Amino acid sequence: MWPFSLPIDTMPETASTFAEKLDPLYATLWLLTIVFTVLVLSLVGIFAIRYRRGSLADRSRPVDHDTRIELVWSIIPMLLGLAVFVWAAKLYVEVYAQPPRNAKEVFIIGKQWMWHLQHMNGVRENNELHLPVGQPVKLTLISQDVIHAFYIPAFRIKRDVNPGRYTSVWFTPTKPGKYRLFCTEYCGTQHSLMGGWVYVMPRQEFQRWYETGGAEGGVSERGGTSAQGLGGMAVAGASLFQSQGCVSCHAGPGGPGRAPTLVGVFGKPQPLENGRSEIADEGYIRESILNPRAQIVRSYQPIMPVYQGLLSEEQVLQLTAYIKALGDPKGAAAKQLAAGNTGQEPAERSGIRSSANTQNVQADFIGERNPASSQQQRSPADTANIQNDFIQTRRP
Repeated sequence: MWPFSLPIDTMPETASTFAEKLDPLYATLWLLTIVFTVLVLSLVGIFAIRYRRGSLADRSRPVDHDTRIELVWSIIPMLLGLAVFVWAAKLYVEVYAQPPRNAKEVFIIGKQWMWHLQHMNGVRENNELHLPVGQPVKLTLISQDVIHAFYIPAFRIKRDVNPGRYTSVWFTPTKPGKYRLFCTEYCGTQHSLMGGWVYVMPRQEFQRWYETGGAEGGVSERGGTSAQGLGGMAVAGASLFQSQGCVSCHAGPGGPGRAPTLVGVFGKPQPLENGRSEIADEGYIRESILNPRAQIVRSYQPIMPVYQGLLSEEQVLQLTAYIKALGDPKGAAAKQLAAGNTGQEPAERSGIRSSANTQNVQADFIGERNPASSQQQRSPADTANIQNDFIQTRRP
């Protein structure tokens, strides 16, 4: 970052393309701050000494106005400030804009006091994130309880994680290694424990890790990962889509017609009953699942039940992954749906619980608590037990 060597480490390691772009901006701000601080303090010192009481400085013709000096000290700082603003705004828009098409997607749920992360193939991680070097990565984040903030200093990315709303950020790791991640929004009594590690791996090594479900046998040596299912999040979403009865209304094109088809919906504008239109992104899909009457698609009746409180955030993400898989009308998922099924076994045979048991599954999976018990303070040992429960996949 700095054009010269310093005897101490002043910055975290630079390990992403965004960090490489942000560090020069940060160094420029430091340089401007130092230059103007030294300039102003030097002039204050010079004038204080020259015109101190009792000095022989000529005060017979004091000057109280000079247009040239006023223009210089107004225009130059203004231009420098505007240049820094444009530079920073460009970086801000870039990191929070749409990621490249080949970006690897990771879903993250923040909860007191841990991070739950899931890859598209179903591999889960707690407080750990494994990534390939040199490949763009998109993070989609949401909170289960209070506001958190996901921060990886070496990548120079930080994103608020809010309850009830998805946020996203993307970056490209550039250097293999092990890097710290933090929650930088105070979220309760054990906020300082809410951290973890990011492991950036060579691509071939990551691919082996990814295909084996996080490690040999599907459980990492650190005990932080496990694999869910053979087909990942989209397959789990397809099972939920069938077990929750979604397929009876949201059929393929030319189906029953009681609800809009979901084939080719993701990323496309959806006309609403109120005359507006909304892009079917992750946030729109989440709201349509949990509170379907908030935005009614034109020409359809509000007959879909409310799933708020019946599905966990992870289950909503799984359904979203399945709807994304339906984005290609010629893809396997869309063809299966058009044939009247999702390619999954019924809930009783596939191990997917029925909606009657969804509350129990949710309580087991995310450690949901009633308002009274949610105020109780847990010890670090209790938190570790919750984390172990959180990542276990229970069979009926």
